[in-house]
Amino acid sequence: MKNIILLLILSSSLFAGGYKIPETSLNSVALGAATVAHASGADAAYYNPANMVFMKNEAVMEANLIYIGLSDVNYKSDTADIDSKKENFFVPSLHYVSGDVNGARFGLSIVSPAGLSKRWEDAPAIYSAEEFTLKTVEINPTVALAIGDKVAVALGLRAIYSDGVVKSTSPIASRDMSGDSIDFGYNLALSYKPTAELDLALTYRSKVDLSIEGDAALFYRDMTNAFGGGAGAAYSSTSSASVSAPVPALLNVAVAYTLPSDTTLEFVYERNFWHSYGELDFNYGGGVNAVTNIVFGAPIAKNWKDTDAFRFGVTQKLDKLTLMGGLVIDESPVPNSTMGFELPDSDSVSVSFGTKYQINESLNIGLAALYSMREDRAVSNSSLNGEFSNSNVLIISSAIEYKF
Repeated sequence: MKNIILLLILSSSLFAGGYKIPETSLNSVALGAATVAHASGADAAYYNPANMVFMKNEAVMEANLIYIGLSDVNYKSDTADIDSKKENFFVPSLHYVSGDVNGARFGLSIVSPAGLSKRWEDAPAIYSAEEFTLKTVEINPTVALAIGDKVAVALGLRAIYSDGVVKSTSPIASRDMSGDSIDFGYNLALSYKPTAELDLALTYRSKVDLSIEGDAALFYRDMTNAFGGGAGAAYSSTSSASVSAPVPALLNVAVAYTLPSDTTLEFVYERNFWHSYGELDFNYGGGVNAVTNIVFGAPIAKNWKDTDAFRFGVTQKLDKLTLMGGLVIDESPVPNSTMGFELPDSDSVSVSFGTKYQINESLNIGLAALYSMREDRAVSNSSLNGEFSNSNVLIISSAIEYKF
């Protein structure tokens, strides 16, 4: 259960608006995930599996290790000036595209599509978000087929495993939750290559409803009827717990054009359907006291909005060297009215660059980096009246690509 909350709320503080992680490969880090229409490496299995049909008839695999560094976010108000903990993570990923198999191409990606962590040590942040930690693994097999010489389609299955922790502590209440889940969705892709230089693509990843189940330890001290400085009635509960929330649907429309200089320019319009995240509703087992259940079981309004992201990438192929760069403009789906310490999200601009070197016909190595600069955000709602700042992110990717 903590998993779900963690996933839903925490991961968005990392890379993109909401709680998704778009960068799961060397090319995606180097190009700011503008690797859809012209995807031509092993990571095409994830970003545009339809393009597998147009790749050279050979198997290709990429093993990738991504470092993610989160700055210590500052929150300042009239009564507080606190910082979250700095976070450092190493996230592996794997992408594979098969050779031709009776006219079809098969792909497999193993990635972390969302998560990471946000931890606070000081009040008032610990009252609601002492820790939000999420780990996710997505296994995404895909298959692609050609329709004539210029069109290809693909279908994939999304299987997402999530595991996480949610903790909060206040003078009168605390919550310590953990849980996990396996949930499923699908993805579709369409590629059209009207000329050798022009690539057009449309991809869609379905919504996945996370149905987390786990355990929760809850404590609440009811001060309603406390008199003369009394401590009030205390309730401690341990029970099963469950919660459901969506990983929203995602639509990409992309176009890429390759110039005679072997320079490829790509633009991706991304639509994230965050409106499906209307509320976060926790459910507990019979062991939870009725008063405690009212405190912790009431649905939490989110009311997130659909958002747009604009991704620009440029790739320059030389002899054995490939140079890449990217720019991302991304919106936050979190409205002012429901923003909290668990996800101090804001609009962002990201810049990226990377390089790949061909050692021989079978082996490539690469290195890439992305830096996301998030806007300072003033928040005034029923629980917060202050400003978040310094919520920037650094991503570094190293990869080995092998063709066989």
